[in-house]
This record gives sequence, C-alpha cells and structure tokens, in this order.
Amino acid sequence: MRHVNIPIFIPHLGCPNTCVFCNQRTISGVSSFDISTVSRDIEKALSTVEDGAECEIAFFGGSFTGIDRALMTELLKIAYSYIESGRVTSVRCSTRPDYIDTEILEILGKYGVRTIELGLQSASDKVLSATKRGHTFEDERRASELIVGSGFELVGQMMIGLPHSELSDELMTADFIISAGASGARIYPTVVFKDTELCDMAKRGEYTPISNEEAVVRAASVYERFYDSDVDVIRIGLQASEGLTEEGGYYAGASHSAMGELVLGEFYYRRIKRALAEKNVPPHAAVKIYVPRGSVSKAVGQKKKNKLRLTEDFSLAGISFCESSALSDGEFSLVYDERTDQCT
Repeated sequence: MRHVNIPIFIPHLGCPNTCVFCNQRTISGVSSFDISTVSRDIEKALSTVEDGAECEIAFFGGSFTGIDRALMTELLKIAYSYIESGRVTSVRCSTRPDYIDTEILEILGKYGVRTIELGLQSASDKVLSATKRGHTFEDERRASELIVGSGFELVGQMMIGLPHSELSDELMTADFIISAGASGARIYPTVVFKDTELCDMAKRGEYTPISNEEAVVRAASVYERFYDSDVDVIRIGLQASEGLTEEGGYYAGASHSAMGELVLGEFYYRRIKRALAEKNVPPHAAVKIYVPRGSVSKAVGQKKKNKLRLTEDFSLAGISFCESSALSDGEFSLVYDERTDQCT
C-alpha cells in the first residue's frame, strides 16, 4: 500500500530558541500561519491521492509540541476528524527533545499521533553547545525513552557537518538513534542559509561549511549504520525546493539537489567493493552486478562513477549492472567470468 504524507507546515512558532543553523522560514517557505487554511489544504491533498493509499497528516516546519497549547490541540482535533472519517490513518509531528513530557504525549496519543520525529541533530554535547541547540544529550535520551516507552514510533532527525562535529560524532549520533529504538531516521548534511548565525560564523572563518563531496562520504557511513540495523532512512538531504538556491537564501554547504542519490551511490560502491575483494575477483574478469528494481542508477553512480571506480580498483575487463526482482533495497549479488553480457 502506498503511503502518502500530507504536510502541514507550522512556521517557527513553537521554539523560542534559535540554533545557529536555523532559518526555518527559508526551509519551509512559510512565514505566517492561518489555521483556517488547514482543512482546505488537507482536502486539496486528499483530492489528488489515488484510492487505497494510506494517508497521514504530518505537522512539520516547527517544534509542534512547543506551540501554544490551544493551537496545538485545535490542529490535532482537525487532523483527528479525518481519522474518524476514515480518510486518514494517522498523524505525525516533528518537535524538539525539550518539548516532550508525559502530558504532551498523552495529548498526542488522544488525537491519533502515531509517529514523532525528534530533532536529534547530535548526540555530542560539545556539538549541541556549539550550535546553540538549547538542550543537552540527556534531554535527547530522556525524550526518546518517553516516546518509545509510550508506544509511539520514533524517527530521529540528525545532521552531518555541524560546527565541531566530526564523523565520529555523527556515527555516535546514529548509534544512539538506533539504540533508542527508532524505526526511522532522516540525515541532513548541514546547509548554511543567509541570515543565520552559522552564515556569520562562516564569513568570519569560524566555521567551514561541509562540501558536497565530504557530505556524501560522511552521510554514507551514517547510512550504513542505519541500514545494518534495519532503521529506515526516510530522507537524505533537503529537497531541491527547500531553499537550495541563492534566491532561496542559500549561502554555502551541502547543496546538491540529488544528495540522497549520491549517498546511496557511495553506499553501493563500498559494499560492492568489499564483496569483490572478499571473493578475490581476479584482474581482467568480467563482472555482473544484480541490484533491486529501480536501483541501477544508484549502483552505477552519477556519471557512471562507481562503474569507473570499480573497474579501476580491480583492473576489470568490464562490469555491468542488471535489475533483479528477487533483491530488496540495498541488496546486491554478483557473478564474474571471462565475459558477460552488458545490461547498461
């Protein structure tokens, strides 16, 4: 069954804190909020959904549980009316760890919230302090424990390339999200937006924005941790519409509009390379790689980067990539011989 999120963007109403990287108005494209438009937006979205799809209303764009309690409850009541009518199956929201407690969770559960996406940008207190996140790792641990213990699905949103963050910090964050019992994760390489403190830090030379190339390498390492632990990675990087142009407020950082595709390409390259080495594939062999349907472009790599790298790494006579319906996301199999038919 196809899953459809109906996003309702709540601007920066629920958070008195301003993290150095935050320009939520730019990311969401929303600068004001009118509750009277919510039902209209939901109806419009539902009119485009095919029969049989599983629909979920998602409150994004701000710290949902930090907004005025009356407004939050009213929004939840609107969403819950669609659950009661059978047109929507559940609700999800995104928020901060320091805006989670038992009372809030009771309210969310009453109105059909099933999934809580929690901003777990880093499990390192030094990084949280450098980004002026406004809470500590202990707040993340406590909130995650409360969410999972109350029967909600937890999705951890983490970032790559924050000030003072190294790969070891990011792997530690991924490990924490996994150990906390999260069912899903989002990986966001840091983008520097104009009119943020992080932009000022970059201009002063106090922070070096992460490049696309470094973001791909580090995010791929994090992605591998999640993949090996069966944690579903919902998204990697911002969408092209989320301010990744100069006109949209972009200043520097990981801005590639196909960041997810690049990271998955790096993921496939590493896994295939290890498999070829473990099998002791001889030089000048011809190799055929089978990947799941729809994954050939990821495995081949952008501009055939993986195909070229693997051929050079192992002095192969040739390498081809084919689809196999027997394989699931991230899986692959390989065979090699003196010659092989080309698939791509």
